[in-house]
This record gives sequence, structure tokens and C-alpha cells, in this order.
Amino acid sequence: MSDEDTLELSIGQVAERTGLSVHALRFYEREGVLANPVRRMAGGRRVYSEDDVEWLRLCVLLRASGMPLPAIRRYTELVRLGDGNEEERLTLLRQHEQRVVEQIDELNRCLDVVRYKIARYEDYLAGDAGP
Repeated sequence: MSDEDTLELSIGQVAERTGLSVHALRFYEREGVLANPVRRMAGGRRVYSEDDVEWLRLCVLLRASGMPLPAIRRYTELVRLGDGNEEERLTLLRQHEQRVVEQIDELNRCLDVVRYKIARYEDYLAGDAGP
């Protein structure tokens, strides 16, 4: 085990590394989306590891891609259970992948409209046509 694996990080340090607020970290802990229970030092101070930071970064990406919190929680539960449920994990991720693809398709349709309108205004301003 390297020193980095055993590095103890404060909640503030984890907030800096993940881009999450301290409030969001506490929320994620309450919601059960951390792969490992947060350890506590004397006085109840939370202590995180590099593995916790990497898991939180994954959670941030899943949330940013639109995965609902209950789905992240379910994925976390499956990971905690260990080997034997990989098929369910794969199904969950494939379902989310499909939703992300649909979101991208919708955004591309929106982008097409925006680009069309931009072209119309550029033409108008160049004296070629009306908006």
C-alpha cells in the first residue's frame, strides 16, 4: 500500500479535489452514494481516502450526465456488494448511456436551430436577407 492509498483527507480537501461543496459531500454521505462509509476521527471529524475522492469524481460525472441520485445509489449498493452482480451494474450503466445519447441527440437538434438562426442573422447583417 502506498502513502497515497492511506492518505487521510479532510472534508475541505475532498471538496477542493472534487469541486463539491462541503454541504454536497455531507449530502452524498447521507444519501448513501459513497462506496465506503466515511471514517471518523476523534471529535467526529470526517476522514476520506484517495479511493473516496475517485468514487466521488465518478459520482459527479454520473450526476453531470443526468443520472438520477437513486440510480447512483443503486450502482453504489451493487459495487458495495462485490462480485456477482456485474450484469446488473452493466444493465444500469447501459440504460443511463441510452439516456445520455438521447440527451446528446436533443442537444444537437437544438444546436442545429441555433446555428440556423445565427446564419440568418449573419446574412441579414451582411445585407443578404431578413432575419
